[in-house]
Amino acid sequence: MAEEKRSLNFIEQLIEEDLKNDYKKEDLQFRFPPEPNGYLHIGHASSICLNFGLGEKYNAPVNLRFDDTNPIKEEQEYVDAIKSDVLWLGFKWAKECYASDYFQQLYDWAVMMIKNGDAYVD
Repeated sequence: MAEEKRSLNFIEQLIEEDLKNDYKKEDLQFRFPPEPNGYLHIGHASSICLNFGLGEKYNAPVNLRFDDTNPIKEEQEYVDAIKSDVLWLGFKWAKECYASDYFQQLYDWAVMMIKNGDAYVD
């Protein structure tokens, strides 16, 4: 029986287009960016499977990048629960990082964009 070819979803279409336009496959990387302010729900599970599935399909690393931009609501309990859930779903991440690791860089970019006239503060 002939194997049925599966069509690409819109994200895969974008990736394939980038790869055709000289983006190097070895430069691909993906991320799952949960906010550590609660437990994951079914939508998170879908996102985990999508992002880690793309990593598997393209043999690319997937980073677990916590979006820790609201420290008042974020606790280690949620970070640990999220990590446990990702592992339970059968995935392993390449790097664990936090949005707060990049706050200074993001701030510097914002200042640069304002000085260049590409952004403003109201």
